[in-house]
Amino acid sequence: MAKNTHRFCFGPWNISEGQDPYGPTTRPAQTFDWKLDQLKARGYDAMMFHDDDAIPDIDGKSWAVISKEAKALKKRLDDAGIAAEMVAPRLWFSPMTVDGAYTSNDPKCRRYAIDRSLRSIDIAKELGTDILVLWLAREGTYLRESKDGRKSVELLVQALDKMLAHDKKIRIAIEPKPNEPMDHAYIPTIGHAIALAHLTRDPKRVGALIESAHCILAGLDPADEIDFAMAFGKLWSLHLNDQNGLKFDQDKPFGSSNLRVAFNQVRAMERNGYGKNGEYICFDVHPFRTTKVDHWLAHLDNSRKTFLRLLEKVRSFDETKSKQLIADRDYQELDQMVIQHLLG
Repeated sequence: MAKNTHRFCFGPWNISEGQDPYGPTTRPAQTFDWKLDQLKARGYDAMMFHDDDAIPDIDGKSWAVISKEAKALKKRLDDAGIAAEMVAPRLWFSPMTVDGAYTSNDPKCRRYAIDRSLRSIDIAKELGTDILVLWLAREGTYLRESKDGRKSVELLVQALDKMLAHDKKIRIAIEPKPNEPMDHAYIPTIGHAIALAHLTRDPKRVGALIESAHCILAGLDPADEIDFAMAFGKLWSLHLNDQNGLKFDQDKPFGSSNLRVAFNQVRAMERNGYGKNGEYICFDVHPFRTTKVDHWLAHLDNSRKTFLRLLEKVRSFDETKSKQLIADRDYQELDQMVIQHLLG
């Protein structure tokens, strides 16, 4: 195995109970404490949080209560030797965001979304992370005539500017996704996210989070997206998983469907030095709905094992021979060289 030079992370939602849009759960619910114990036992270093993972029933609590609970959570994490990797406002669950959050046609709903985001920034500060992740889940439309696309971009910039002004140290990582739950999203790719950053009051503090499955859903190669974001110095978090084509967001274990695509993601990370500035490798993976309780955490173990095995493959790849083949434009042999290398 390659030497582990990376730090690993997952979120409590990655130990899911098997519910999908077409059926109920297939496994019983587990407590947050149980999930936290599993994280450390499996060699993970940090946990991702939605704001209401950290503070349940957040909308019904005052800041005094939220702050007290956040401080208590920070102590639990410290005692377990676990860091908080990021906090993300879960804006797609609220009845206030049915028509979008920051781009809602209702100004009251837009204010709600911004206020909750500012609260999430304060929670992140309490938990010791400077990353606020924005999955702009409902920033789009089911009906294009219902919103003005340019105005929506302006509303997104206004919201980001308020967050950046609220805390001078927070970094905002936008997590693009081309579809689901919306028909079309306003910020579907990393290129859109980086372009949006440059319209804000402090572009240096607006970057990106890449998720493998989201890139595949956009018909893009995740390795190219990693290279693109890192060319701008904007890749601050990474959700590795897998996806079988242009379906719903599957969150399969890393390398499950596209082993060569997974290899190239690790290769892109390695050549760009991802992780050298403290960035985590996060696995946003779910157990298959058919998974028994006995095998509940295998998807997390397997994703980490696959990453480390591919890291070994990347580091043992004959780059000298590869460059020679590229210089000779012998891409047939390069193709076979990669296949043979992965086959071992």
